[in-house]
Amino acid sequence: MNSNDKISSKVNLNWYPGHMAKTKKQIIEDLKLIDIVAQIIDARIPMSSTNSDLAEYIKDKKKIIILNKSDLADEKQNEKWVSYYNSKKIPAVLTDSNTGRGIKEVLKTIERIANEDREKLENKGRVGKSIRIMVIGIPNVGKSSFINRMTNKVSAQVGNKPGVTKQKQWIKVNNNIELLDTPGVLWPKFENEQVALNLAFTGTIKDDVLEKVEIAYRLLKYLLENYKSNLIERYKLDENMVDIILSNTDNMENENILEIMNLIGKKRGAIISGGNVDEEKVSNILLDDFRSGKLGKITIEKA
Repeated sequence: MNSNDKISSKVNLNWYPGHMAKTKKQIIEDLKLIDIVAQIIDARIPMSSTNSDLAEYIKDKKKIIILNKSDLADEKQNEKWVSYYNSKKIPAVLTDSNTGRGIKEVLKTIERIANEDREKLENKGRVGKSIRIMVIGIPNVGKSSFINRMTNKVSAQVGNKPGVTKQKQWIKVNNNIELLDTPGVLWPKFENEQVALNLAFTGTIKDDVLEKVEIAYRLLKYLLENYKSNLIERYKLDENMVDIILSNTDNMENENILEIMNLIGKKRGAIISGGNVDEEKVSNILLDDFRSGKLGKITIEKA
């Protein structure tokens, strides 16, 4: 159950599809055509959902950070992350691509960034030409849904599985702005195991790459430490009982967390023969509830 080595080795072996190396090369080549990079990240895990492998190549480009899925994230942490990026002189906008919240602010910010360089562009003979924006983001951050909201139409291929957007395409937003969509691409090696876990929590790494019960266990541990009230409310747990279990020093910490996982399983009817809890089923419940926002507004990486 508590096999960190197993997680690390499985990630290194299985999570980086071969097509991503080709995609990265194409993105680097296309940057020559680009005025501004719009980098979409998951507001719940801003650092882990930032492609560090591309950072070196986009460092000299004008940038805007899109903190997408902000409706699923802790509102206080959302504001802290916006302040963090602003302190780095990078404009950041909170968005929810499912409802369109924040899209108008993105357009205003892009226009403002573009105006800073408009005179320079006109001196190069690009009078009246569209500002060219490259939209980048790792799989599962909602990039295609964001583009569809920007253009008010279904122009980008959307799917639940990471890496659905496959082909390069230019999309006209208005007379001033063109977007270059790019496939979601990860990077060859994680900085640490926590990054892998954060991506697994949000479903960016497919559930069949890592051990699902281990992922759910580690998520539950974090939630108990930071969002215990969300768990108690969602699963109708007895708060006193939860506190008693967590304070039981006769058990190892992981045994206490597993006991609470069993409580949740019993509340949700995840029972198999003999009255035992189906670990796979309760793991699915925890992960699905977190990913869909049923556990409330939660941020994993705090500013």
